[in-house]
Amino acid sequence: MSELIDLNAFRDKAKRLAGENRKFLASLKKKDPRKVDDAFHRMHEEVFSEIDCLTCANCCKTTSPIFYQTDIERVAKSLRMKPGDFVETYLRIDEDNDYVLKSTPCPFLDDDNTCRVYESRPKACREYPHTDRKKMIQVMDLTYKNTLVCPAVLEMVERIRKAGI
Repeated sequence: MSELIDLNAFRDKAKRLAGENRKFLASLKKKDPRKVDDAFHRMHEEVFSEIDCLTCANCCKTTSPIFYQTDIERVAKSLRMKPGDFVETYLRIDEDNDYVLKSTPCPFLDDDNTCRVYESRPKACREYPHTDRKKMIQVMDLTYKNTLVCPAVLEMVERIRKAGI
C-alpha cells in the first residue's frame, strides 16, 4: 500500500480553501454543462491515477452513505442476515428520512482501509465521490461538501480552478 494520506493536513487545507472552493463551485453552475463535465471527468481520471483510496478512506471514516432498500437487501444477503436484522443492527433513519449508518467509522471498514462488503456495497459508495457523473453542475453543492471529506475531490477542484474553464 502507498503512503497513507495525512488526514489532519488534508482537513486543515480543506478548511483553509473552503470559502474559495464554495464560490468557485457555485460559479460553475453558470458555465456550459458539457465543459464542466469534461473538466471533472478529465480530472477524475487524472487524480485517481495518482491517489489510491486505500491510503485514505476518510469517506468511510467520517460519513455514511444512504442505504436504499436494494442496498439493504444486497448487503444483508452478503452478510447472511435478514434485511430487518441488518437495519436494526447497523442503520438509523436520519433527518431526511433516509437510512444511514448508526455510527462512524463504517462498521465494514477494516484496519487496512478495505471494505468487508465491497462487492455488495451500497450504490452511494459505488458512485462516490460523484465526480465522474453526467450533469456535474447539478451536484456542485455535494461536490463542495466532498472537498471537505475527500482529498481527491479537493485536488480535482484545485486543478480545475487553476486551469480555468
